[in-house]
Amino acid sequence: MRTNLKLTLKPFKLELAHSFGISRERHDTQDTLIAALERDGHTGYGEATSNPYYGITMASMQREIGAARQAIEAHGRTAPEDFYRLLEQLDLSHFSRCALDLAYNDLYGKELGRPLYEIWGTEARHLPVTNYTIGLDSPEVMVAKMLERPWPVYKIKLGTDHDVALVRELRRHTDAVFRVDANCAWSASETIENARALKQLGVEFIEQPLRADDWSGMERVAHRSVLPIIADEACIVEQDVERCSLHYNGINIKLTKCGGLTPARRMIRQARELGLKVMVGCMTESSVGISAIAQLLPQLDYVDMDGALLLKSDIARGVHLTPNAEVVYPALGGCGVTMLQPF
Repeated sequence: MRTNLKLTLKPFKLELAHSFGISRERHDTQDTLIAALERDGHTGYGEATSNPYYGITMASMQREIGAARQAIEAHGRTAPEDFYRLLEQLDLSHFSRCALDLAYNDLYGKELGRPLYEIWGTEARHLPVTNYTIGLDSPEVMVAKMLERPWPVYKIKLGTDHDVALVRELRRHTDAVFRVDANCAWSASETIENARALKQLGVEFIEQPLRADDWSGMERVAHRSVLPIIADEACIVEQDVERCSLHYNGINIKLTKCGGLTPARRMIRQARELGLKVMVGCMTESSVGISAIAQLLPQLDYVDMDGALLLKSDIARGVHLTPNAEVVYPALGGCGVTMLQPF
């Protein structure tokens, strides 16, 4: 019986259904790297997207994972936590660790024939509903995107000098719950002022309004905002959780940024101990990454796992979202991922 692993990497360019904008950038495609770990007829899949904001490219991930191939493939049959300890010893970015950690967790669950959420002792009941993200654009385009996909919860990307008016226009067309994400584009004063107006427009919370390093501004916001504030760019890895607890009401964990499911689960536990709300978000991943996020759903207050919905076509099959925003888990163990594109 084979105990070692076979590693395969394949980059994909995901085409988005619509041009996607945030306060600092706009794109029509998303580069993503799929890692496959195979053993004894089972294959686990993991994913990490490129991201210019964090200096991550397809080439950088392929280069550093390739340099670590021998150590990875020599790893024996252990629990994912032990595999992750190996990854921490290698010269890998958190994005590369994420692709490998997701692949190993998916493989581990498939070998046991059980979904990860069940292995972790949780149940797929009372799950939070994912938001559907409306990228920053003209009011007309944003309204059209929203009406094209009726959904119970929308995340609205902001970062203009007319953000409240934009949300007011969107509110005219739906009674859905709104969340807003300024992606570091506001000042403390703008956040405090905007929060008052946005609360009246049915906004549930504000995500990362200030620059990630503006801790003094966030201290002002923490004491004066009438809406909860969720950290994103300010909460990247495990070491960020405690500081965020002093300035934010909750954190948005991204698997790619923190290094995968294994550290994300530790961040969730730490956040709970500190009294923080917990959200997990996506980076426009395919169903490979989204299916991994879905395993954490029983542990979350909020979730942003709409990445595969934003694509023109998916490259994988796994956890599925119905038109009513319900989550359907596949029968396959692990994250339940199978590839639709040749691998």
